Amino acid sequence: MKITNVEAIYLKVPNLDAAKCDGTQDTLLIRIDTDEGITGYGEVDSSPLVAKAVVEAPASHSIAVGLKELLIGENPFEIERLWEKMFQGTIYFGRSGPALHAISGVDIALWDIIGKASNRSVSEAMGGVFRRKIKAYASSLMPDTVKEAGMLAERYAKLGYKAIKFGWGPIGKSAKHDEELVKTIREAIGDDIELMIDAGLVWDLKGAIQMANVFEKYGIFWLEEPLDAADLDGYRKLSERTSLYIAGGEQESGRLQFQRLLDSGDIDIIQPDLARCGGLTEAKKIAYMAYDRKKRIVPHAFKTGVLVAASTHFVASIPNGFMIEHTVSTSPLARDLVESPLLFKDGYIHLPETCKGLGISINKSVLDQYRVQ
Repeated sequence: MKITNVEAIYLKVPNLDAAKCDGTQDTLLIRIDTDEGITGYGEVDSSPLVAKAVVEAPASHSIAVGLKELLIGENPFEIERLWEKMFQGTIYFGRSGPALHAISGVDIALWDIIGKASNRSVSEAMGGVFRRKIKAYASSLMPDTVKEAGMLAERYAKLGYKAIKFGWGPIGKSAKHDEELVKTIREAIGDDIELMIDAGLVWDLKGAIQMANVFEKYGIFWLEEPLDAADLDGYRKLSERTSLYIAGGEQESGRLQFQRLLDSGDIDIIQPDLARCGGLTEAKKIAYMAYDRKKRIVPHAFKTGVLVAASTHFVASIPNGFMIEHTVSTSPLARDLVESPLLFKDGYIHLPETCKGLGISINKSVLDQYRVQ
C-alpha cells in the first residue's frame, strides 16, 4: 500500500468570533488517500492556515520540507518511521508548535488507514483495548452569568453526563463571581456528578492557591490550567498546597515537554491533545511516561468528532486512561461533521465490539458547506 495524496482541508463556520476561546469554530481536517482506495482522516488543533502551510509547503532543503512531499509514495503501515521522517524533515522550522500540530493530524489519519486496512479498530491496532466503556465529561465554556451557568449545568446533567467541566469565559475577573458560579453549578447538579473547572491560565501562584482553597469547599475534582503553561515551578508548589487534582498539558507538543511537565510541574492529570502533541504515536509514549510516574491521562479534545473518536481509541488503549472530553458546543463542525459518532449513552462513550479504524465517517455535505478554498 502506498500513499497517493495528503490533503489539508480548512473548515470554518461563518461569523467566527475570535474573541472566544472556542476551538470548534474552525478546524483543519487531514485526508490521506492510498493506492488501494483506503482513506484515513485526522484533525489538527492549531491555527488552521498555519498548519495547512506545514502540510503543503514545497521543500526548501532537506530539513525544511512540507509533510505532503515527505509522505507521497510511502507505506502508511510504517508509522514510527514516517513519524520520525516528518519530525526530521520539518526540524528547521518545527520541533514543536505548528509543525508538530500538523504531524499530529497526519499521524491520526495514518492510524485510521492502518485500522481500516487490517479490519481492526485503532485501539486494537495500537496494542489492545483496556476498556470499551469510558466516562465522557460534558465540556463547556463558562457563561458570563450565574443564572446561565446553573441552567447549563442542569441541562448537561439531564443529558446523562456524570462529569461536567466549565472553563474560560469570565473566570479570573472576580474571585467572588468565580465562587458564585461554582456554587450555583454544584447546587444544580448535586453531589454525585463530578465537577471540573478550567481556569484558562488566569492566576499567579498565590491567586491559584486562594481559589483552590475556595473550590475545595465545592468538591471540585480537578482544577485545570490555573497558571501560565510555562510556570512549572508554580504548578509544583500549587500541587503541594492543595488537595485538588491539578490538570494541564493541552498547550504542549512532544514528549519532552510532557516529561518536564511531569517531573518539574508535578501535575496530577496530564491532558495531551492528540491533534497537537504529536498524534497517537507520540501520545502513547507520553501516556507511558505518565504511567511510570503513577499519573493519569485525560486527553484534551475540544474539536470535532474526528478528534473525539481518536481520543476515545487512545484512552481505550492505555492502562492509565479513565475519562474523555466530550464537547457540548453547538457548532455545526462539532455536532455534524462526523455523521456516525461513537455511541454516547448513560454518561459513557462505548467502543463498538468491531469497527475499522476510527469507526467514523465524514458528512460530505457538512464538509463542503464549511470548507474554505
